[in-house]
Amino acid sequence: MISWLINKKPDEVNSQEIVSLLRDPSTDTTKALSEYARAIAERSFGRKIFLRGLIEISNYCANDCYYCGIRRSNTQLIRYRLSSEEILLQCDEGHSIGFHTFVLQGGEDHYWRGERLVKLIQTIRRRYPEVAITLSLGEMEPHEYQDLYNAGANRYLLRHETHNVTHYSLLHPPGMSLSHRLASLAALQRIGFQTGTGIMVGSPKQTIEHMAEDLIFIRDFNPAMIGVGPFLPHSATPFAQKAKGSLELTLRFLALCRIFCPTAMIPATTAMATLHPEGRIRAILSGCNVVMPNLSPMSHRKDYSLYDHKASLGAESAEGVTLLKKELEKIGYSIDWGRGDAPL
Repeated sequence: MISWLINKKPDEVNSQEIVSLLRDPSTDTTKALSEYARAIAERSFGRKIFLRGLIEISNYCANDCYYCGIRRSNTQLIRYRLSSEEILLQCDEGHSIGFHTFVLQGGEDHYWRGERLVKLIQTIRRRYPEVAITLSLGEMEPHEYQDLYNAGANRYLLRHETHNVTHYSLLHPPGMSLSHRLASLAALQRIGFQTGTGIMVGSPKQTIEHMAEDLIFIRDFNPAMIGVGPFLPHSATPFAQKAKGSLELTLRFLALCRIFCPTAMIPATTAMATLHPEGRIRAILSGCNVVMPNLSPMSHRKDYSLYDHKASLGAESAEGVTLLKKELEKIGYSIDWGRGDAPL
């Protein structure tokens, strides 16, 4: 069924062939892509799943993206911003559990930029010299990225969301541009960060052709990390009534990401677990090799509301690692407590 794909190098697959794989209605195609992607992941990493401790440091955001629950215009949201002391406390808790990667994620909050953020990174690096520090804090200027890298940050995730200019303008307000987003990604990679990008599958007005364009960009950019999940609507956004992304289509996209980028670190995202009870497990069985349990303070987890009904308890939480371990064992996988750096 996909034997032609198996016999091709990733850079030999063209846009129309990608479109045909994504558009094929057969569940057998999804199964075949998942099995092939899983085999590739196992060759690169074995049956190991790497953990990242996710700390959502702020839900303030200067941007007003139409799809995002923490957008600037959402006046229904209870805003919060963790202090340095609170963030370090969560790092201490995560380290005691066994995490060797911390992911600091937040909106584009100008409070958490510049010298204050640099000092925080330096403190984490001194306290835990062996851990990896990942940031996902949006667009900044190249000199800011350089300062963060010099301070000890290792990785940066900045999803491009869509590689199509017209589609980008339908998801974001005037003043935000795809060209600036791509320039930021190029700067991060040039500086030396293990750089990640990705999209939402099923975002409003997205076409299969857009997704093929995204896959070609991801393949050619060759990111160290790929963050992909389904679009999930938030009730306080202009897209509140839009349909959720498809589980099957997201699994195909994830599988193709693994096929095109064999050594990338690809999370089975919280959005997958929110979309479907078996979403995370099916993502792992489609080539994903990372899970990011939530290490944020319990009192604020519901406030980091990118979309409605976000999963943050049970196996999605740092406290639920034992439950996660059991879930992975059922499908023949185990946790790797190392840093989980993407191979060069």
